[in-house]
Amino acid sequence: MVSTGSQDNASTGAAATQAWQATVMTLFPEMFPGSLGQSLAGKALEDGVWKIDTVDIREFADDKHQSVDDTPFGGGAGMVMRADVIDAALKSVSGEGANNTGRPIIYLTPRGKPLAQSRVKELAAMAGVILLCGRYEGVDDRVIEAWDMEEISLGDFVLSGGEPAALTLIDACVRLLPGVMGSECSPEEESFEGGLLEYPHYTRPRIWGDQEVPEVLLSGHHENVRAWRQAEAEKITAERRPDLWQKYNAKDTVSSSKH
Repeated sequence: MVSTGSQDNASTGAAATQAWQATVMTLFPEMFPGSLGQSLAGKALEDGVWKIDTVDIREFADDKHQSVDDTPFGGGAGMVMRADVIDAALKSVSGEGANNTGRPIIYLTPRGKPLAQSRVKELAAMAGVILLCGRYEGVDDRVIEAWDMEEISLGDFVLSGGEPAALTLIDACVRLLPGVMGSECSPEEESFEGGLLEYPHYTRPRIWGDQEVPEVLLSGHHENVRAWRQAEAEKITAERRPDLWQKYNAKDTVSSSKH
C-alpha cells in the first residue's frame, strides 16, 4: 500500500477533523494522485484536508507470475480479474472479510449506476471511499457480491480501466470538502444543483468581436440577473439534457401538488 499526503499536515489547519480518505485499488498505482496533485485538490492534499493511498492488486496474487486474471468460464474474449486476488487486497484494507472502515466500496464499471451530483455530495460527507479499478473484461461477480460493492459508471462509454473514473470521482468529492474551493466558486450555482445545467458566464472585455455581454448582467439589478440566469439555465437544460428537464419539471409538479 502506498500513501500520498502528509500525516503531519493532517493534524493541523483544515484537518482538525479527520481527513477524507480515498483508497484506490488498482494495477497501476503510479497513476495516482495524477491530476489530483494539482490546483485546488493538490493544495488540499498538501494541507491534509484529504488523503489518498493506493493498493497494488498484483501484490496479492499467490503465484510467481503475479497473475490477477484468468479466462472466463463459459468462454468468450478477454480475461476476468480473479475474485480471490481482489478479496485478499480488500482484506488488507478493510479487515478479515468485512468492511469496517465506514467507507463504501465502489467498483467503477460501465454497467454501474450513473454517477450523479447528489451521490457525490453524499460521498463527500462520508469518511471517504474505497475504489476498485477494474481492467480487462471486468471483475468476477462473486467478489462484487461478497463485499456488497456499489457499482458506479461515469456514462455510457467504455474506458481501458477504472483509473480515470476513480480520478474523476475523487476530484468531484474533494472539491466539495470544507475549505477546498474557498471563494473561487459557489457549488450552489453549478450544474446539476437544483436539477438544472448551469447558466452562461461572461467577463471582460464587455465587447468581444461583434458579441456583447447581455445587458441585464450590466444593470446592477440583482433580481433581474437572478431571473435571467434561471431562465437561461432552464433553456439550456431543455435543449441539451431533455432527461434532466423532464425530471426537473416532474419535481416541480410534485412540489406544486403539495400546496
